[in-house]
Amino acid sequence: MDGAMSGGAPVGTIGAPLATDDVAVGVGACELVSGLTVSFAAGEFVAVLGRNGCGKTLTLHTLAGLRKPTSGTVLLDGIAADQHDKRSVARRLGLLAQDLDDGFVTTALETVLIGRHPHLSFWQWETAEDGQLARKALEAVDLGDFSSRRTDTMSGGEQRRVGIAALLAQAPGVYLLDEPTNHLDPHHQLAVLELFRSLARAGSTVIATLHDPTLAARFADRALLLFGDGRWSIGPSSETIAAESLSSLYLTPMVEVRQDGRRIFVPA
Repeated sequence: MDGAMSGGAPVGTIGAPLATDDVAVGVGACELVSGLTVSFAAGEFVAVLGRNGCGKTLTLHTLAGLRKPTSGTVLLDGIAADQHDKRSVARRLGLLAQDLDDGFVTTALETVLIGRHPHLSFWQWETAEDGQLARKALEAVDLGDFSSRRTDTMSGGEQRRVGIAALLAQAPGVYLLDEPTNHLDPHHQLAVLELFRSLARAGSTVIATLHDPTLAARFADRALLLFGDGRWSIGPSSETIAAESLSSLYLTPMVEVRQDGRRIFVPA
């Protein structure tokens, strides 16, 4: 198992905001991830990389408690996640899904205020402070003038940033991001990843599935590689994200190019 060989012995789960103990993730009889034992520390950004269908989203949903692992345990603050009540989990964990759920039309501000619900009592209305936090979150994603804009008048990238703002307003300790750069132009891709990088510097835990290994190498402290056949590997981005490992991961030759001190990865 690559996971047992890479990055040494798993970091202890005591005090870790989020961890997995021998977790398996699968669909039907197909086991995509086997024996995942990883501790995600406060103050770090972890990128999850792999081919389409390798289990990146399913693993993220398992960490978020949206689905049960095939086996093993997800630990939140050292306690099995399913032992926490749902409200406390929502205060600690925040998930950005691949696409904004636009089942009904709202304004940008109304959408972002949904992120405050885990912090409200039953039947409690949002306070003025909640409104201020929501507006601040919109400003953080360059949508400060969008409070009253209807979501059905926005581009895909703008809707994506509204979803990110809602997650910021939720203010969890652990951010689970499923392709956070979806629909974003290059400028906003970098801005959004730098935003979450800054949250990690401030002590949050950020775990993000990404398609672009160049962005992962630029922003992540560690990288978790999922091969789709049960195997996984984790380690520092400077070591784990490399041409050889990426070639094996994506089943296509990859090369590393250096540009202005940065590492860029492209198909050979």
